[in-house]
Amino acid sequence: MSGNKMTNIEVYRKKWHFNIGIFIFGVIFIYLAATVLLYLTGNHVSIYEVREGSIQKDTAYTGLILREETVVTADTSGYVNYFPLEGSKVGAQTKVYCMTPDKLEFKSSGSEEDTQALSAEEQASVLQQTRSFSDSFDSDKFSDVYALKDRVSTILESKSTQSRQAQLDQMVIDGSQQLQIYNAATDGIILFSTDGCESVTMDTVTEDMISKADYKASYLQNNTYVNAGDPVYKLVRSDLWHIVLLLDDETAEELKENSSVSIKFSNDNQTAVAKLEIKKKGKQNYAFLTLDSSMIRYASDRYVDIELILEDQSGLKIPKSSVIKKDFYTVPEDYLSKNGSGVLIDDGSDSANFQEAEVYYRDNENGMIYLDADALKEGTVLRKEDSEDTYALKVKETLRGVYNINKGYAEFRQVQILCESDEYYIVESGSDYSLSNYDHIALSGEGIHENDVVF
Repeated sequence: MSGNKMTNIEVYRKKWHFNIGIFIFGVIFIYLAATVLLYLTGNHVSIYEVREGSIQKDTAYTGLILREETVVTADTSGYVNYFPLEGSKVGAQTKVYCMTPDKLEFKSSGSEEDTQALSAEEQASVLQQTRSFSDSFDSDKFSDVYALKDRVSTILESKSTQSRQAQLDQMVIDGSQQLQIYNAATDGIILFSTDGCESVTMDTVTEDMISKADYKASYLQNNTYVNAGDPVYKLVRSDLWHIVLLLDDETAEELKENSSVSIKFSNDNQTAVAKLEIKKKGKQNYAFLTLDSSMIRYASDRYVDIELILEDQSGLKIPKSSVIKKDFYTVPEDYLSKNGSGVLIDDGSDSANFQEAEVYYRDNENGMIYLDADALKEGTVLRKEDSEDTYALKVKETLRGVYNINKGYAEFRQVQILCESDEYYIVESGSDYSLSNYDHIALSGEGIHENDVVF
């Protein structure tokens, strides 16, 4: 056959081309997968931010108040009505109360809303009384409920005192023959209650008085009938007053050398410094706290809840869970290189090898520095720079500290503990090898090692 020619067709494989986009994507994918895997299997560290704070070591007590008090009795029988408010200061010859053979009728003034609403001061007074009652309530002493009722009633009744005083003054001006006016014999703070403790002194106080055993107070109110010779009011005549407490043997021993102590009043969180005297009577330790101010705030109280502030320390506040113990070699500071960045290792040759070493603490009193025991082997011989003197690493000391993670990895920082509570330490600030305010540390120091990367 002419004109026909056989042709062989051969198929070639395509040439492979490198794709940079797929390569970069693969690298990123592997990196992300490795990061997620490390995160899932790694040790997750919770972070705590160091802040300045304080810890108070205090103990709560209920104390008996003793003052210079004078009880005034009625000259005649009749219905009593008072001019001043309870707890206010009165001067000599100030009108205090009047006596009448019959109850006086007082007219209400203002709208019903005005006469019923309490002022902010009166509301605060009611709140203080109820809070004090709630904090110290004892179901075995239910009579305290009636004492609270009388105190609140006195406060509520004082709402109409201004109108009552105006009407009493008008009765005096009108010359009513029924009113017998009585003035204060001396100046002082006036109170409308008695409890039989007015004559108790620091020498005659007993354990039962402090524990409120059989305590009962009588409260006098306007338009109530009194007999001649009955108490009508009392005056507190001095700003000097005392609080008597019962202390356990441990606290008494702790305070026996103190001449003063800081206290905090539980009702209003006010603080004061009181002169302290401790006496032993029988098996009981009596603490006598003497103050010369703030008496008027507690003039109507016989008992007061206070806290003795046995310790008040300020510094950097850190959780106890952050603190760990770590071993360090103690080395004379002369063996630290002149630039302070490391030490010279003596290997027996004429020359010494330099090795970086971080100083974690410096004991200036003994001239020693602390080097990480995990970074150097025991028995390693150090050579002093520009000298033939050597020192073998063998003596170890333990430091307490935390792991600082400001840089993303763990760095041990030594701490000096000043005081502690159940959950926190107060540590010293300002040291070159310790912590600073706003540092970030590991919340739990267990399981972390030096230079661990923190996730």
